[in-house]
Amino acid sequence: MPSVIVWFRRDLRLADNPALTAALESGHSIVPVYIHALNEEKPWQPGAASSAWLHRSLLALDQDLRQRGSRLILRSGDSLKELETLAEQTQAEAVYWNRLYEPACIARDTRVKDALKRRGLQVESFNAALLAEPWTLATGTGGPYRVFTPFWKNLSQRLGSPSPDRPPERLVAPPERLISQALADLNLQPAPPQPAWDEGFWEKWQPGEGGAREALDVFVDGAVHGYGQQRDFPDRIGTSLLSPHLHFGEISPRQILARLRSEHWPARTEPDVAHYLRELGWREFSHHLLYHFPQTSENNLNPRFDDFRWAPVNPETLAAWQQGRTGVPIVDAGMRELWRTGWMHNRVRMIVASFLCKNLRYHWSHGARWFWDTLVDADLANNTQGWQWTAGTGADAAPYFRIFNPVTQAQRFDSAGKYVRRWVPELANLPDKALFAPWELPAATLAELAPDYPSQPLVDLKASREQALAAYSTSR
Repeated sequence: MPSVIVWFRRDLRLADNPALTAALESGHSIVPVYIHALNEEKPWQPGAASSAWLHRSLLALDQDLRQRGSRLILRSGDSLKELETLAEQTQAEAVYWNRLYEPACIARDTRVKDALKRRGLQVESFNAALLAEPWTLATGTGGPYRVFTPFWKNLSQRLGSPSPDRPPERLVAPPERLISQALADLNLQPAPPQPAWDEGFWEKWQPGEGGAREALDVFVDGAVHGYGQQRDFPDRIGTSLLSPHLHFGEISPRQILARLRSEHWPARTEPDVAHYLRELGWREFSHHLLYHFPQTSENNLNPRFDDFRWAPVNPETLAAWQQGRTGVPIVDAGMRELWRTGWMHNRVRMIVASFLCKNLRYHWSHGARWFWDTLVDADLANNTQGWQWTAGTGADAAPYFRIFNPVTQAQRFDSAGKYVRRWVPELANLPDKALFAPWELPAATLAELAPDYPSQPLVDLKASREQALAAYSTSR
């Protein structure tokens, strides 16, 4: 019987999966495959935290397929060679997949599509990840957007009310003779003798399509109400927690949009829903930017910063930032939350990024690389845009002279100190007034109440701010 290969990548779901839907409509049997090909995504192949999530997401997808009578075929190596081999083994007439938008993936997919077509196979790709693909939106002059507000105005007028496809109820299993690698052989998660550094992740997250649906349910029932205000406070669940599920394609933005549009919201919640949709718009904007300016994952979008006087990196200082040992409580709390859970609250991401790029005056790429390796939602477009936004080097960015004061930020958004005390427990005995700037206490008092915490921050916040502004003034 003729078959269609569905090449899964970061679309690890069965519902609202255009490539899978098209394969089902073909009437042929379906061969679901995932090919682990790290080298093809260099220099931004998945980091350690993303790989740990991927292991569990692939396991969940295979379980979902088996419940419907199918299974996931795992391969590793060169994607084109594996697809050609699978096509021969299954007598496939077509290969379908959903598009990716990172520069390396675009180049790879173009090469694969051309080669498979030359072999006489039908090859089709689809949009499963975005509300609007990057080339479908343009300014009045026909160019790409660099400012979010007009981008969002254009996109929001196109959203409509999507009707996502439901998952198939039954699937025909691939031939028994078709060999699949063992998931463990992909070496995606830490294994002995490595320490189980990801253990804390799974107290917070449930990878897979089922986990994504549950996260959306929880958001709709809870955090969306008051989202516009509560999303800035790291001491509470005020956000959707959908970012890793979106990154791995365990849920689509169309599904989220459809769910939010289908609910009957009280009038007071409608602005919160609109605010969240705007945040989905920022995700779209990030992909728009990376597609049109692919060099920005490595280089400043704004060339004015190419001669900026970034400080030389001290490895010990960078390590202290990475490990949450800066002596600035809100910064340390964020970096420890990241290490323990694979995620960091967005407000705190901006604070720790500002500290790195402005108080330490390190180039944003050092932070982007660390986030890439430690975030479970490490998305190249979002990561690039987020770091360049805070550093002031990107599109529609915060100006460089906007320097977050981590003390006042903590006082405003963690006024009771719950977030800091949770992630920096050695400060638990400090009085509230001293919690966010403990170095202002008498040295003897600090040594008594928090003996294991740095007595001084890595840099003086006021002096380092002035130095950053001086460097910016010179570069102008």
